[in-house]
Amino acid sequence: MSTEMTMHSLLIKITCGAEAPERANQAWTVAAMGVAAGAGVSVWLTGEAVWFAVPGRQPDLELPYATPVADLIETVRLAGSITVCTPVRRAPGAPREDLVESATIQAQRSFVEAALADNVQALVY
Repeated sequence: MSTEMTMHSLLIKITCGAEAPERANQAWTVAAMGVAAGAGVSVWLTGEAVWFAVPGRQPDLELPYATPVADLIETVRLAGSITVCTPVRRAPGAPREDLVESATIQAQRSFVEAALADNVQALVY
C-alpha cells in the first residue's frame, strides 16, 4: 500500500456576497487555505458573488477578526483561478465592468465537468 498522498483539487462555488458575509468570507478563506495547502483551487462565482470578480467593486464584508476579503481574493487569483458563470454575467443588473486579472467567464456546464473530474472536492457556499 502506497503512503504517497494524492493532492486533490478544490472547486468552490460561491453564490453569495455582502448579503451573507460570514458564508462568503468562509468560502474565500477555505479557498485561500486550499492554495496554502498546495491544492489546485478554482473558485466559481454566481449570483451576488460575481461582484468579487470586479475590481473596485468587491464588497467589504466588514467582519471583525476576519482576513479582508480583498486579500483572500488576491491569494486565489495569484495561485488559483476565478471563474464567473456566463448566465449571471448576462443577467440584467449584472456587472459589465472588466473582471480581475486572469478571471474567466464560463458556462455552468464547465463547472459540472470540473466537479466530476477525478480527485476533485467540490464545495458550494
